[in-house]
Amino acid sequence: MRRLVVVGGGISGLAAAWAAAQAGIDVTLIERDRRLGGKLRTDRVQGFLLEAGPDSFLSRKPAAVKLCDALGISSRLQSRRPQPRRTFVQHQHRLHPMPEGFSGLVPTNLEALKGCPFLSAEARERALREPDIPPRKDEGDESVESFMTRRFGAETFQLLIEPLVSGIYAADAGRLSLESTYPQLRQVELRHGNLTRGLAPGPNQPPAAATDAFLSLPDGMGELVTHLEAKLDGVRLLRGARVHRVARRERGFLVEADGGTIETDALILATPGHEAAPLVEPMDRDLGALLAGIPAASPAIVHLGYRAESVEQALDGYGYVIPRVEGSLFIACTWTSSKWEGRAPDGMVLLRLYAGRAGGPEPGSDSDLVEAAREELSATLGIRAAPVLTRIHRWERGMPQYTLDHPRTRSAIQARLEGNPGLYLAGASYRGVGIPDCIASGQEAARSAIRHLE
Repeated sequence: MRRLVVVGGGISGLAAAWAAAQAGIDVTLIERDRRLGGKLRTDRVQGFLLEAGPDSFLSRKPAAVKLCDALGISSRLQSRRPQPRRTFVQHQHRLHPMPEGFSGLVPTNLEALKGCPFLSAEARERALREPDIPPRKDEGDESVESFMTRRFGAETFQLLIEPLVSGIYAADAGRLSLESTYPQLRQVELRHGNLTRGLAPGPNQPPAAATDAFLSLPDGMGELVTHLEAKLDGVRLLRGARVHRVARRERGFLVEADGGTIETDALILATPGHEAAPLVEPMDRDLGALLAGIPAASPAIVHLGYRAESVEQALDGYGYVIPRVEGSLFIACTWTSSKWEGRAPDGMVLLRLYAGRAGGPEPGSDSDLVEAAREELSATLGIRAAPVLTRIHRWERGMPQYTLDHPRTRSAIQARLEGNPGLYLAGASYRGVGIPDCIASGQEAARSAIRHLE
């Protein structure tokens, strides 16, 4: 029997174990927590539905949608509420609608920028010149901040684009690699000479798909884990087991974990890079150093539940983002009960604040974090009442940072793996931080392991 051990029971490891088991591989999945799913965790507290990590996934990246289809739960996919599908920008504690026409990070509707009240006249004029800004001729990577500032100007980047970047990567955009995060934007720049016309919909372009850009499930993202776990037929699950050591043998590996030593023909490490590092270091010191060197931010999520009568501000959208230049501890505030059905009891409102931007203020203690969240909501939304619910989820080193040296690091890791047949890596530390990226990463690692075992 061909044997595979997967270390790490987050969505990447679960996707890897499921794909390998489907191919008839004898799979053992080891997870140090008693609960599977990693950051995909949904708690029900006092009738509120709380997401410990991401609350949805991008529908345009196919891996998550395809997995839901394979699990037979496509009919349960949930779109955001169809109320005004808009997000706001907080500037000096006032909320302004994000200008229409954004394609990802890019404002393609320059006419909409003309009416943006918190951009200076100089910033609006500079952004309108984007179609005339020539592409950068030299090759090589650059930061997202450098690229966007070069295209649209510093103020438009700081107030409109940077908070969108931080909302995804919790990153310092001045250190974030364009090649590792938005390589398609550089290709658009080279192909079309600019982004505005390159990304704008053409006159004969078919209408956008009816599917929402973001999808979830009625019982939260933890439901995806529940359904996937139920399909792991034949997979040996070792929960609450920590892996202490991995050693190469003549053919395959020995994995020493709580409960004993396991012999395996192939091994997938589906843990964050810094956790995989000490396991591979005895086998390959250089690979261990590369993995240990991938930096990560430590985000925290604060959930606050209120009685609806305590919230006078009309929550007619999905929430707001906060630019770094505002100096706030927080990156964004999601109006969860406005964004998704079934997230709060009748007569209640659920808000979720996201903290922990790389290079920004530290979240501090739980009490400090809750106090800061209440101060933010008071200043921006005018909420003075005490919340009926407070919950905090922290993810220590939970958001990998794709800094400017990440493409070189990733290439070097791949080169070292080629010298370690049967060893594979999966997860958010390498080629994408979203749920579809992690699922695809686990499935690709499984396919590579299957080819090796064959």
